[in-house]
Amino acid sequence: MLGMSKSIYRRLLVSFLATVLVGLGITGIVLSFFTKEYIYNAKEEELLRMAKKVNAAIHNSNEVNKRLLDKLAMLDESFDTRIWLFDTEGKIVATSMKDEMLTGKSVAVSIADNVLNGKSAVTELQIEGLDDPMLSVSVPWGEGENVYGGIILHAPIEGIEKTFGQMRESILWATLFGVLLSTIMVSYLSWSISRPLRTIERTAAEIGRGNYAERVQVDTSDEISDLAQTINTMAQKLEKVEQERHHLEQVRNDFLANVSHELRTPLTAIQGFLEALQDGLVEEEEARQKYYAVMYTETMQVNRLVDDLMDLMKLENNEVNLVKFPVDVADVMNRVAFSFHQEAEEKGLRMGVEVEEELPRIYADKDRIAQILKNLVKNALKFTAAGEIRMRASLEGEYVQIQVIDTGMGIATDDLDRIWERFFKVDRGRSKNNKGTGLGLAIVKELVELHDGKCRVDSTPGKGSTFTIWLPRIKPEN
Repeated sequence: MLGMSKSIYRRLLVSFLATVLVGLGITGIVLSFFTKEYIYNAKEEELLRMAKKVNAAIHNSNEVNKRLLDKLAMLDESFDTRIWLFDTEGKIVATSMKDEMLTGKSVAVSIADNVLNGKSAVTELQIEGLDDPMLSVSVPWGEGENVYGGIILHAPIEGIEKTFGQMRESILWATLFGVLLSTIMVSYLSWSISRPLRTIERTAAEIGRGNYAERVQVDTSDEISDLAQTINTMAQKLEKVEQERHHLEQVRNDFLANVSHELRTPLTAIQGFLEALQDGLVEEEEARQKYYAVMYTETMQVNRLVDDLMDLMKLENNEVNLVKFPVDVADVMNRVAFSFHQEAEEKGLRMGVEVEEELPRIYADKDRIAQILKNLVKNALKFTAAGEIRMRASLEGEYVQIQVIDTGMGIATDDLDRIWERFFKVDRGRSKNNKGTGLGLAIVKELVELHDGKCRVDSTPGKGSTFTIWLPRIKPEN
């Protein structure tokens, strides 16, 4: 992560410095160019106005004498600029400075020709023996057609260059300040980016180690915050998947343990009886028949367990295809009641069926509806020692409500939420007396939901239980 932070800092620093340097560099060059041109033009115009004033003062003097030289000296002091006069041949004949060494020197032929032809300004002046850079202008000396030569005003450009030097120094200081400011801003930006990224990295590392409860806490509202939210969402989903995996693992372990337990009891009994028969310990025919009957009963118990397991697995894997037709609920309920009538009589229980008049049919798989009712009635017979078992059907809105009511031992409140789980038995202490696979109610729940229905159980310990299922009715227009 430190490398990433350095990389972010380096990239931002290079980007900011490049922007500052290029921006200020281009600005400085353009500003210097236009400023220099403006200053030169202003100076030239100023010199040009002063040259015309000088000509206005001396245009009547065509001879170099003391009076003319004194006037030039006075104008030099007034305008603070040097004044030269040259004749028609281009030779300097008078200057505003005493003991001027340039008297007798010649100006450039092109300058002299331009001035004698009436041109009033030049920007370049080349004079023999003059090495210092000068900014100069020239105008004709005289008036009208009486041109005696030319007047040259010039000023050293040292002040202009000094101004440009100060300007370049200012731009340099501005550049250095921009570099410093960019470094500070880059440091803050890289810190503000790398800090939440380090938090995200630590959280991602924790998630990678399996700590799915870890969350990213970022106090920003930008793309990094969106990334943190995405990681939190991912962690939440991974946590949920992990919890489901643990739950499925627990269900699998419970399933194997329950199946092993349910198979071990009948198989142990069968093994014990077979060993007794094989060793000749049972000599009487009547006793042997009892042993055979017990082994047959235990074998049927194993067979029912296997059948229920296969049904439940097919239901949970959506491998059961319902064959739906309009089903008369009353007919199915009467058939189920008839099939359990003898068993109920043997236990001294009354079996009753109550169906509301003109009850609409349901669109369902008739055999699966019968299986649902058989499992519920079988469960009621198992836990009812006295009283009655009633099946009741009525219309409730868009559903046909079917209830199986018993007066048995009831179900504890803590067990009501788990009654539909596989292998869950409320009579753990009486499992030897009330044998069962523990899968009947789980199959009921799966089949009811497969019919787009719902189920519920209400019970009071010691008074009985009521199992209620709702199955969609066939609407009149259908």
